[in-house]
Amino acid sequence: MKHPQELQNNLLLELVQQAKNTEVGKKYGFHSITSYKRFQDQVPLSRYEDMKQDIERSRNGEANIFWPEDIKYFAMSSGTTNARSKFIPVSQQSLQDCHYAAAKDLLCMYLNNNPESRLFTGKGLRLGGSKKLDKKSGTAAGDLSSILIDNMPFWADYSSTPGNEVALMDNWEKKMPAIVRETIDEKVTSLAGVPSWMLVLLNNVLETTRKNNILEVWPDMEVFFHGGVSFDPYQEPYKKLLPNDNIKYYETYNASEGFFAIQDRNDSKDLLLMLDYGIFYEFIPMSTYETPHQQVLPLEQVSTGENYAIVITTNAGLWRYKIGDTIRFTSTSPYRIKVTGRTKHHINVFGEELIIENAEAALKQTIQKVPCIIKDYTVAPVFMKGREKGAHEWIIEFDQPPRDGEEFKKLLDEHLQAVNSDYAAKRDNNTTLNQPLIHFANGNVFYRWLKSKDKLGGQHKIPRLSNSREYIEELLEIHHSMDSLSSPN
Repeated sequence: MKHPQELQNNLLLELVQQAKNTEVGKKYGFHSITSYKRFQDQVPLSRYEDMKQDIERSRNGEANIFWPEDIKYFAMSSGTTNARSKFIPVSQQSLQDCHYAAAKDLLCMYLNNNPESRLFTGKGLRLGGSKKLDKKSGTAAGDLSSILIDNMPFWADYSSTPGNEVALMDNWEKKMPAIVRETIDEKVTSLAGVPSWMLVLLNNVLETTRKNNILEVWPDMEVFFHGGVSFDPYQEPYKKLLPNDNIKYYETYNASEGFFAIQDRNDSKDLLLMLDYGIFYEFIPMSTYETPHQQVLPLEQVSTGENYAIVITTNAGLWRYKIGDTIRFTSTSPYRIKVTGRTKHHINVFGEELIIENAEAALKQTIQKVPCIIKDYTVAPVFMKGREKGAHEWIIEFDQPPRDGEEFKKLLDEHLQAVNSDYAAKRDNNTTLNQPLIHFANGNVFYRWLKSKDKLGGQHKIPRLSNSREYIEELLEIHHSMDSLSSPN
């Protein structure tokens, strides 16, 4: 907080020095990099596709490619255009100096802000991913949460529930009741996990115990540490589950690529950017993103109010890597941020990280089986209410509709699961997401919507995926009004 620019500049040179004898270090002349300017000039921006071949080599046991340390773990993340899942390298250094350092900092910040806390008189209920670590050539791949739990120090495991055997189960249908059985008689004082997944678990707890709210099960509950998706849609459900105004909610910004920011104050809506976890940051103003005039700025040149794409260089061998997230600075002294979304249209309300490429690929495969011609479409989330699970809601307009509409809907859902492993996990046995709601639009619904916005013309596009229901509610209103007009009196 006191010396951010100096810390970041020193960190960059340390990372470059550590990796100067790797393949990547030799390729880009790390030995001659003595300043940020030279780093910027010599090392290109990268995406997952640029690293994919090197990552596959590393997964097969090759060493010293992009980081001098042997990489034993790879965190699975949502797929790209050419891959169902990404495999993000997780080094031992990043485990210790980034992810575990962040967990300790989070606890310290919370306790500092709440000196009356009795957090350690009970246990923290952790809800990790449901993928099993997949051993291969001495390496392993799985959800980041499963990697963290598998490597957790004994003191953290001792104060957590459920135990590792249940926490690392890969069958979600069996895992959910196992977690409930193991935790309902524990003294639980905190929760940690993704809001959507945790909501499913807590509703299962209430169904099992037949209690009215979670505080009747765990009266000593005091804080929920959450991250992964926006908490905004979940505020009301959690108020009902935890009906006490003293319950604290602490947000984190962590990803497979690293742990980036922590809510460092009670009841705050912004996060402190953590600058000493082995991650060097750069930022691309979205006003210039992927244009001929694209700018890439170090931390010292950012300003509040602007939307930026994040670029990271890490102690796991990601070099000037565009992670696809966008943030906005709310303060530059210290550096505090809000996560504003993705560089591409997407839906990530439940941790499914559905991107346009997934939707397009699934539609293409569906059309091959059920011939039709799609004119326009849009997708939005159906938020959880009480114990109801979420879903995706589609409006699709056809030039030539499918002969079998129900088969089309069924196959679209199956193909979405095939191209996106995170979506598939949420749909598995309807654990978090119910079957999508799909409306076949009548007439020129999208045309009428664009006209109402004064956006007719080739430069105005239909928003394909959105994390909010703003667009779809307006389109549904037009759709239903046209339905009523076409119906007989």
